[in-house]
Amino acid sequence: MSIPQSGGGPIEHHSQLAEYLASGCKPKQDWRIGTEHEKFGYCKDSLLPIPYEGPRSVRAVLEGLRDAHGWAPVEEAGKLIGLVKDGANVSLEPGGQLELSGAALETIHETCDEVNQHLREVKDVADKVGVGFIGLGAAPVWTHDQMPQMPKGRYKLMTSYMDRVGTMGKSMMYRTCTVQVNLDFASEPDMVKKLRVAIALQPVATALFANSPFFEGKPNGHKSWRSRIWRDLDASRTGMLPFVFEDGFGFERYAEYALDVPMYFVYRDGKYIDALGMSFRDFMAGKLPALPGETPTLSDWADHLTTAFPEARIKKYMEMRGADGGPWRRLCALPAFWVGLMYDQSALDAAWDLARGWDAETREGLRVAASVDGLQARVGDIRMHDLAREVLALSEAGLKARARAGAGGLVPDETHFLNALKDSIETGKTPADELLEKYHGEWHGDLSRIYAEYSY
Repeated sequence: MSIPQSGGGPIEHHSQLAEYLASGCKPKQDWRIGTEHEKFGYCKDSLLPIPYEGPRSVRAVLEGLRDAHGWAPVEEAGKLIGLVKDGANVSLEPGGQLELSGAALETIHETCDEVNQHLREVKDVADKVGVGFIGLGAAPVWTHDQMPQMPKGRYKLMTSYMDRVGTMGKSMMYRTCTVQVNLDFASEPDMVKKLRVAIALQPVATALFANSPFFEGKPNGHKSWRSRIWRDLDASRTGMLPFVFEDGFGFERYAEYALDVPMYFVYRDGKYIDALGMSFRDFMAGKLPALPGETPTLSDWADHLTTAFPEARIKKYMEMRGADGGPWRRLCALPAFWVGLMYDQSALDAAWDLARGWDAETREGLRVAASVDGLQARVGDIRMHDLAREVLALSEAGLKARARAGAGGLVPDETHFLNALKDSIETGKTPADELLEKYHGEWHGDLSRIYAEYSY
């Protein structure tokens, strides 16, 4: 989850809300790729989640990265809660999931090198303290009561609020992991088309990256339980955003949506002030109960935008949010998948041609079916496996057209990063399918074997 934003002055006019979003527009030559991924840490002897403090802990891992690999510390109330280096940051999710938020880079080659370097560093530190890390969409065995809580004020507030607005908010916070990519847009029309494609085709990513078929020690009936969890978190801030597909959609309409998302907090002087369920519109009018008489800054608006959790969202860039965390290869495949679709105009146009005829019911049906059945999903006459094959071909064509070479020019483009997904299309199996086969086969229902076989 996002760190506090900074640098924004007072909001004096309503128009500044949409202008803030529009200020992210960049010419194509300045478009970048920012990859984020989360992973679960566990103690190798007990296979239980690592606590925040102690010899085998989240803090021990952060300290190891700081001391051995040159990361600078980030603290909150005297507690080490993150790290920064070279435009990237390492942060903590509520249950101790370790997240890398990568730097804004030009190619998939660079972002994959960054992921690989990070995982090597984490493994170096983790091995020394008896900790392991695994990439899955949901914790396969652990209960909520077994999860630690990280010492971050934002998470304390959110935890207390989740049961008021849904049934699975705490499960999302403490027991899920994702991989996502952040991408740029050139203009308002470019943002509109990209966001429509991103939301409409997010179920394809959910299906291809499905990797959470277990929860609390047994199969849960879904290929992506993480996706299922998001459907019962808080309807006011999640979902497929039907208004994005309406005529006239743009930055102003998205700002209006965000204004209607209930607040979580206001960040002041290093502390999170409880604004749970309050209205940013009231804040604009100086009538926020948490800060009577005070009006917001653009930093407050930036913070508030991070508390909307649709399947794809915009800030000064666009976030693709539909994929489960997973194995090493797929951490590079996810940005490649979306860059191929979004950063080549022909691929983007073709992707929109695929999805433009769907209505809101179809889009939501695909979202639900992808979480349950993965590549085997079907909605009406749409077969997910066929749709995913077509979308992946568009992504590959987009990457070929980009022709961004790597390895000193020895690799002509970025298409090889899609190989893990091409394997899934060929076999019809996602990571979730492979895990279920192991569980019902050679593991004989023993989920403890997942750690040794699937950790980084």
